[in-house]
Amino acid sequence: MRILVVLDHPYTVDSADNVPHRRSFTAAVTEAAIRGARSAGHEVDLIDLSADGFDPRMSADDLTEWRLRTQSDPQVLDYQRRVLEAEQLVFAFPIWWEAMPAATKGFLDRVLAEGVLYEELEGAKGNPFRSLMPRLNGVTLLTVMTTPTAAYRWWFGDPVTKVMFKGAFGKIGVKNLRWRNYDRVEHRTPLQRQRMIDATEQYFSRLSVAKPPKRAGATASLS
Repeated sequence: MRILVVLDHPYTVDSADNVPHRRSFTAAVTEAAIRGARSAGHEVDLIDLSADGFDPRMSADDLTEWRLRTQSDPQVLDYQRRVLEAEQLVFAFPIWWEAMPAATKGFLDRVLAEGVLYEELEGAKGNPFRSLMPRLNGVTLLTVMTTPTAAYRWWFGDPVTKVMFKGAFGKIGVKNLRWRNYDRVEHRTPLQRQRMIDATEQYFSRLSVAKPPKRAGATASLS
């Protein structure tokens, strides 16, 4: 299975090592996911948004191209090609102000383009959106936050999955949407953090291939 991992952290994937003032738990769980997937024989492709210098801003020219269903930015074209080749998408990022960082939102805005990765059917009954990613059979979020998971769900209303799943991938018909959250990491002991990393590696080492749905729906399932 081909897995595309999209990492959004200013320190890049190079901050996976436990080096004070230059370490990222987001990068650490990303590396663990990659190790686990590769140990199971999966092919892993990594998009490191900060390392790539990805610009999340939608310019006037970008919006015009989006409306005309054209694209001239070679980086966006490359990202779209890699998404189309993926059977699983994994997004890894910290939660800031209860949502994803700008680069991940910009990835949705600029890369997840109509006519390329999804289409809108005129006159369709019910949900008019359909995925144009025939190989994609699931999306997983790996998020790191200071807010307790229970409070994030019940007090804030779980905004990240509303945006990523209900507002984006679930709406265009991608199923098997999963969220793995790592909360209050700064309050964990080194042993607890290592256990979280090990559990991530084990999870991805057991990741199996699911067949894409014949007909896209709009309901996301979280686990």
